Amino acid sequence: MTEADWAQTRPLLPVPGWPQGRGGQPEGYCHRQILDAIRYLVDNGSKWRAMPAGFPPWDRVYAFFRRWRENALIQEFHERLRGQIRERAGRDAQPSAGVIDSQSVKADAVVGAYSRGFDGGKLINGRKRHVAVDTLGLLLAVIVTGADVGDRTSAQVLLAHVAAAHHRLELVWADGGYTGSLIAHCLTAIALVLAIVKRSDDMHGFVVLPKRRIVERFFAHLIRTRRLVRDYERRTTTAEAMIYWSVTMLMTRRLARPHPARE
Repeated sequence: MTEADWAQTRPLLPVPGWPQGRGGQPEGYCHRQILDAIRYLVDNGSKWRAMPAGFPPWDRVYAFFRRWRENALIQEFHERLRGQIRERAGRDAQPSAGVIDSQSVKADAVVGAYSRGFDGGKLINGRKRHVAVDTLGLLLAVIVTGADVGDRTSAQVLLAHVAAAHHRLELVWADGGYTGSLIAHCLTAIALVLAIVKRSDDMHGFVVLPKRRIVERFFAHLIRTRRLVRDYERRTTTAEAMIYWSVTMLMTRRLARPHPARE
């Protein structure tokens, strides 16, 4: 991280328990060093044991990553960053509209058969990332499943989770793969309006569709992160944590940019 990145990141980090006498012990390494090591691994796609010598030992970095994953601290850190960006953009910290979609990616050989599948539409043997983003393209929630799990099936779980965490959410855009009974389910079960954005019959070739481009741009960012080009994680919770870490890198860079003063 640059000095500007760290200046924006440090106040938003979850506070450990030992300074307030809530148990635990001081960290053996500076949080900035640990965060830099995890960001390096996610951005460059290296193995844990191939961590360069300039970083703390790989096992200490992994222990930090695992603790944040198991205690949902990476989600907490991510939520704080997203709220800061939305408020800087003049929006409410909680979104009222979002976009959902899925992305199928190939899985490495270490991914077990219990958490992988074959996507017949895209001819991919691996996993599928179901995501919901706000209108700024910032992540609201993600669920990783086998690639054979249908979009509408996962969308029920994903949207229920998003609606419970973001009470202002009222409208969600989706593509034609989410039609059918899911629309009525969203309206009656979780009080969400699911709007389908479809291509018209007279469209030919590549056409940018309203709202759909927001989530496609988000997927493009994930693919630029080398660790996420293919799914290398044995556990789906680890795959989800990697996505959150990738998005936090994007958001810290946005917060570090000079922000013009409003008149």
